Amino acid sequence: MARDELIVVVDEQNREVGVAPRWRMRAERLGHRSTYIFVFDSQGRLYVQHRTETKDVFPGYWDLAAGGVVLAGETYEESAERELAEELGIRGVTLEPWFDFYFAAHRVWGRAYGCRYEGPLALQPEEVQGVERMSVSEVYANPNGRLFTPDSLYALRRKFGLNPNPDLSILIK
Repeated sequence: MARDELIVVVDEQNREVGVAPRWRMRAERLGHRSTYIFVFDSQGRLYVQHRTETKDVFPGYWDLAAGGVVLAGETYEESAERELAEELGIRGVTLEPWFDFYFAAHRVWGRAYGCRYEGPLALQPEEVQGVERMSVSEVYANPNGRLFTPDSLYALRRKFGLNPNPDLSILIK
């Protein structure tokens, strides 16, 4: 069960200090690691996930990145590949590492990645109730007043600044 998964616990410098079940990490707001994989199609649109109402954090919000907490014994890269496959059914794509960041509000050390993908999706029904493709400019303008997960929005803005039409050629492999 997801709430009992063992999570890497880290301090504010991203040093491993222990392991805890997910439920304890959430209940005690323990520092942890997470991955953020921004998936773009060939037209530069971002796959934006509508989170289920049963998610333990930000239920019903729109997430700009696939990803999740790094499990005990996992690297960031292993976590990113696992989460991308679990949430969207995407396997075998090249992940372009972007940067690491600390999101203090959640006490999370994140590693952001970007990738390109064209193909079918297999959504994880426990976590994702739907996916829409949006350009970065649509995300920034947010014409529908969507609630985006703040950590994924922070990472997207850190990568592209306020540029609503970023150059995504870095993702072309």
